[in-house]
Amino acid sequence: MTSFFLSARTGSAALPRVVGLAALAVGLLGLLPGCSKQDYPIAVPTPAKITVPQRALSPEGIQYDETNKRFIVSSRTQGRIGTVRDDSTYTQLADDPRLVSTIGLNLDGTRQRLLAAVSDIGVNTARSTATTLRKLAALAIFNPSSGALLSYVDLGALRPTLPHIAVDTQGNAYITDSLSPIIYKVDAQGVATVFLENPQLSGGTGFGLNGIVFHPDGYLLTAKTSDGTLYKVPLANPTGFTTVTTTQSLVGADGLLLLDNNTLLVVAGSQNTVFRMASTNAWATTAPTGSFATGAVSATTIARRNGTEAFVLYPYTATSPRFAITKAVF
Repeated sequence: MTSFFLSARTGSAALPRVVGLAALAVGLLGLLPGCSKQDYPIAVPTPAKITVPQRALSPEGIQYDETNKRFIVSSRTQGRIGTVRDDSTYTQLADDPRLVSTIGLNLDGTRQRLLAAVSDIGVNTARSTATTLRKLAALAIFNPSSGALLSYVDLGALRPTLPHIAVDTQGNAYITDSLSPIIYKVDAQGVATVFLENPQLSGGTGFGLNGIVFHPDGYLLTAKTSDGTLYKVPLANPTGFTTVTTTQSLVGADGLLLLDNNTLLVVAGSQNTVFRMASTNAWATTAPTGSFATGAVSATTIARRNGTEAFVLYPYTATSPRFAITKAVF
């Protein structure tokens, strides 16, 4: 929901700079003479759309688990984390009383971790309390196979809500804050620091930074929801961040997916569109090379499947009897 990045929405502009953490075309293969059909597997097509009959789940984050051939989704309204098969079967994977709302997800397959951002924006009336409302911020880490809780990192002092997450090759998580102009860093040992803070990253009265991805050449790409600005942030020199020049409006940018080093997918929810953006100069500039219309639904984020396919999450409304996962075709 690939690298794992986290977007955080907080109601406080004055936050501590350093925080300690507790623990973040389908084809049939031709047969050679003398060979049986069992010698060659048949390619299985991926569905164009999976509609899931789960009322009021309102998933925000999505990842695809290649090992177990299933999607993993969060839930803003119920907190629990579940899996979705191609046949639309939903199964609960993980839950805990502290999971008021789960937002962004990141499947760190290298380290066998599923990272989930936990917050409370008041949409889960069963678990929300005066103590947690707009104050809860945490990172829950699970075993992606069993759903067992491995660690729960309390970020309450930062007071954000957390939509997106990303992890670099060293296991560091980078977290954007949508209501304060901040990117946090949580290292593999659970130590949290302010990675970058700059007024230029502010969204004003709207959401600021939201989606964020790690580029293997050593920098982050992150987008501002309010005006669609795309930024390039070097890991070695975050204060030297630059604006990626583009003529395409990316207003409403939410989830990001780095499809390859030169291709970025941007879910612009308010434009009901996923934009495919390309760069030939290490993301100094970018231009659109395609788009996918999501229809009258505010899609949130996007996940990679089978290496090159991308699936968009349609959460629908909090009271909807279903949500959908749709293949983006450009």
